Amino acid sequence: MIEINLVPDVKQELIKARMIRSSVVSGSIVATIIAVAIVALLAIYVFGVQTVRSTVADDAIKKGGAQLASVEDLSKILTIQNQLTKINALNDAKAVDSRIFTMLQAVLPPAPNNVQVSDVTVDAETKTITLEGQTGTYPALEAFKKTIGAAHVRYKDADGVQQDIPLATNVSLTNISFGEDATGAKVLRFTVSFTNAEELFSTKVASPTIVLINGGNVTDSYLGIPKSIFVDRAADTGEDN
Repeated sequence: MIEINLVPDVKQELIKARMIRSSVVSGSIVATIIAVAIVALLAIYVFGVQTVRSTVADDAIKKGGAQLASVEDLSKILTIQNQLTKINALNDAKAVDSRIFTMLQAVLPPAPNNVQVSDVTVDAETKTITLEGQTGTYPALEAFKKTIGAAHVRYKDADGVQQDIPLATNVSLTNISFGEDATGAKVLRFTVSFTNAEELFSTKVASPTIVLINGGNVTDSYLGIPKSIFVDRAADTGEDN
């Protein structure tokens, strides 16, 4: 059987072009319908579902506000709760000032270098301790200063490792003068100030101890100055060289 194509090539190209156009138009119509459907769904969600959710949320807020308003002394309760949330932070930031007494017990030299402290000032901002006191002799005062300079704060860090840090830096001795105590005895008055180690009063350091740099306990130490280096002033012979 012999088939003869009697349709010219131009006619065939036209038919193909019409078929392609029909496909494109159909696809565009379908895409438009889908887009319109999506837009419609979004509009329903935004103007319908969202509106309903907003209304429900507003009602819940109003009910909750009414319940809170009915609570007696609400402002005081909220203030207390707010303060409770800050307790941990305040505890971490506060200083254990009571350790100053342990420090004094450690650094005050034993007899015969007796030292009495009359005033103690702890400046938490500058981390400075100022001690005003009196003693009987210069050697006792020097022993007191040396004890402070040799003392270390010993503690264990978070990993359980022992740490030794200097108790005091920038130790200064000022306002040295003679005076009389309550019994009328002549005493040497003084002021000692130094920058204390932050760990001394920190709540993050548990049970620190005060030790000498050589590991001995300061409370059992004796840092005196040999009296042989102090002699009476030589008398004037009356001869000029």
